[in-house]
Amino acid sequence: MNNLDLAVIGNCQISALLDRRARIVWSCLPRLDGNPAFCSLLEPAADDGRGVYEVELVDFAHAEQEYLRNTPIVQTTLYDSHGNAVRITDFAPRFQLFGRSYHPIMLIRTLTPVHGWPRLRLRIRPTGEYGARLPEVTHGSNHIRFVLPEVVLRVTTDVSLAAILEEKPFVLTGPRHLVLGLDEPIPESVGELAREHFGHTRDYWLSWVRGLAIPFEWQEAVIRAAITLKLCTYEDTGAVIAAMTTSIPEAPNSGRNWDYRYCWIRDSYFVVQALNSLGATKTMEAYLRYILNVSLEAGDTLQPVYGITGDAELPERIVDSLRGYRGMGPVRVGNAAYEQVQNDVYGAVVLSATQYFFDSRLADPTQADNFERLELLGHRAAELYDQPDAGIWEYRGRQRVHTFSSIMCWAACDRLAKIAARIGQDERCRYWRRLADRIHEVICERAWDAQRQTFTDAFGQPELDASLLVMPSLGFLRAEDPRFAGTLRAIEQALRHGDHLMRYRAPDDFGEPENAFNICTFWYIDALAAAGRAAEARELFENMLACRNSLGLLSEDLDPRSGELWGNFPQTYSMVGIINAARRLSRSWEEAL
Repeated sequence: MNNLDLAVIGNCQISALLDRRARIVWSCLPRLDGNPAFCSLLEPAADDGRGVYEVELVDFAHAEQEYLRNTPIVQTTLYDSHGNAVRITDFAPRFQLFGRSYHPIMLIRTLTPVHGWPRLRLRIRPTGEYGARLPEVTHGSNHIRFVLPEVVLRVTTDVSLAAILEEKPFVLTGPRHLVLGLDEPIPESVGELAREHFGHTRDYWLSWVRGLAIPFEWQEAVIRAAITLKLCTYEDTGAVIAAMTTSIPEAPNSGRNWDYRYCWIRDSYFVVQALNSLGATKTMEAYLRYILNVSLEAGDTLQPVYGITGDAELPERIVDSLRGYRGMGPVRVGNAAYEQVQNDVYGAVVLSATQYFFDSRLADPTQADNFERLELLGHRAAELYDQPDAGIWEYRGRQRVHTFSSIMCWAACDRLAKIAARIGQDERCRYWRRLADRIHEVICERAWDAQRQTFTDAFGQPELDASLLVMPSLGFLRAEDPRFAGTLRAIEQALRHGDHLMRYRAPDDFGEPENAFNICTFWYIDALAAAGRAAEARELFENMLACRNSLGLLSEDLDPRSGELWGNFPQTYSMVGIINAARRLSRSWEEAL
């Protein structure tokens, strides 16, 4: 059983999560970090069915659901016990219009009878203030308005308004359409608008996917991961969110419930890198604009996480109006990690920008001010590489000199040396190379446990950390280096749980971690492949693909005993892991053909 068997639709402005019956159970409006107008995924405390957008088929028997090929358009077919069936098509419009991207705050739903005379009941029950407030409802001749504290929503439809307002069953005799968006009139036929937007949106995504440089094997998995990563970007600013949800616990009743609807600098680097590897470089260009604005505002000291419009303060609070996923609260809004020190962020920004200086398809990046701005961050990395921080796993109760953070600071200096050489600044190249070499030497001395022949989580500490598996991909050590071989061996002995990997074992602020962390399993797969153990890596990768939900999506965490998904959803880290592992392990097109 997988309770996170959810589909995702979106358009880089808004998104929605749909369950197997096409009930919209989560959708933040009017943007990715906004109030969840549909919030039943986190069980509103008022037990009156609020927070859902549902098409109920009377005498429901079973459902089928799939994505329209190479798009985020979801089609769900509901069957009743009498042989009647209805197909529900859901999408958020996205296409080019008047020479620019059109991605309105709009969810379009089309109901089409497939067999017989299906009887439907519609429930459209948005809420405000995280499930605490019901809307004032008004209506006109073809629309219903939901007046909420944060936004006024309008549903324009050719379905009987009385049937919607009174939630009475009706027989579906032909296609019907519902357009949910802001309180703006739709002058044309709602059916015509829905059909045109469907065609344009389908064509947009088919064209975008055709431009991806995908591996030969596991193509469908890679395409679905790439589309999902794009849906986790906020086009207006270029921000990349870590996930679309808040407070889905990392493990049952663990209290590890966090709000992931924000832009982590580290996570964004991994997303940018994965999409770049497929040739989708516009995400990088947009993200660099975002991080430029953030860093100019922040000076030379970066936070680990910002709001999607660049807000620096994300005060964390608990909302009592939502009981939590499967009743497992608390539900948190905001994230106190913005107050933490995480020194790896400087490396993450430089790494995100590096391809910009080497890719001839992109705009000329050789302006001195671009490089000089990165140098300011490099200087901070050089100052902080041996200073304590909260680390990649955002420990709330301790600070150490975390090895991963130090390696990312090294990476900032290493890449600045390479960028300087690329743009002909030889003196700056020598300067950054000297710094990188010195940092590398210190890390290898202070993070190395000679007795156990492994790098450890932090300088002078015995614990192990799965993030050290990325050392070869970051270029810190070659995969064949005996020190990496020893680290890989120690990590798999200490952190492997069946076919999955824990991020660490040592107790933290909430006790010992219970579930595997999906990106760590993918890092392990990548490390095995780099170490020449490709057959093992392929087997574990196939197993991870089998752990995806029925739509090909992954959350943050996984119960290694049952395979059930946990944690916020869909998790960009996990979708990145699919892309990177497939690219590393796939046969080449030349070999396959």
